[in-house]
Amino acid sequence: MDKELLAMLVCPLCKGKLRYDREAQELHCLYDGLAYPIRDGIPVMLPEEARQLDVDEKLPTSPGRMGGA
Repeated sequence: MDKELLAMLVCPLCKGKLRYDREAQELHCLYDGLAYPIRDGIPVMLPEEARQLDVDEKLPTSPGRMGGA
């Protein structure tokens, strides 16, 4: 994903920053809990096309964070 394009994109609902998930090919809005898909290299910034993030996906990841219970 082009870094310049990524820097310009914001969530269409809250206008907040998006986190790029390279593996899932999605842009995540942690505030609204939505994941916008990237299809054929093009971000689909339509709320009706976004999926709800799981609780685990909203949490920050760090080397010290323990997975599971």
